Amino acid sequence: MKEKLYEIPLNDAMDAGEECPFCFLERKAEQELMDFVLGSCASYMESDTRAATDQEGFCRTHQKKMFDYGNALGNGWILKTYYKKLLKEMKEEFNHFAPQKISLKDRLMKKAGNENSIREWVTSKEKTCYICDRFSKRYERYVATFFHLYKNDSAFREKLTNSKGFCFHHFGDLCSGADQYLGDGERKAFYSVLFQLMEENMERMSGDIDWFIEKYDYLNRDADWKQSKDAVQRGMQKIRGGYPADPVYKMK
Repeated sequence: MKEKLYEIPLNDAMDAGEECPFCFLERKAEQELMDFVLGSCASYMESDTRAATDQEGFCRTHQKKMFDYGNALGNGWILKTYYKKLLKEMKEEFNHFAPQKISLKDRLMKKAGNENSIREWVTSKEKTCYICDRFSKRYERYVATFFHLYKNDSAFREKLTNSKGFCFHHFGDLCSGADQYLGDGERKAFYSVLFQLMEENMERMSGDIDWFIEKYDYLNRDADWKQSKDAVQRGMQKIRGGYPADPVYKMK
């Protein structure tokens, strides 16, 4: 079957042979978005990009990663206009704010502050992130493509069967994705494959961690590490996703 352009990322991720193909896709997409925002293309100087970053801002995680990326001037430009928009909004919120009367009962029930308009505004600012939001849209397409390939490409199904499974986070997303993209009979067959895959690979990971610890016993000092040298970082990834051992991603 001839590979279509939108199928390439999923096949590349499966071919990488890592602990979770969706972690592989997530890292690649995040790095591409970092390059777009702060890289040599200087998109941060474009008015439409800055309008979007001013509107959405960045989450704590990506704000730190942007600093680590290394383009101080680019970060400065992004912060310059973001602060101006934020200050304007803040002043408007302050002008319209009036403290509410809070009953003793609400204080005792710890309900005080639940309807504070300033807190709601701050929360709304923290719910959006230029990088997270764009990756989220990509991720939805990746999941849809995964199930498209699963249903229509026998070679992809074979790659899935021979893979190392998924991290726990993305495993959950695939379970909900199956309910969205597969029919009743297809779901039953898919869950059978997925559950076996997860069980086998979680047991493999548990065994790698066990042997990693056993290697520190002086009786095993000359024994082969087998597959356990990087068991800790792979074990962390398998539970929560991501790449704990990755170096900081910097501007090229």
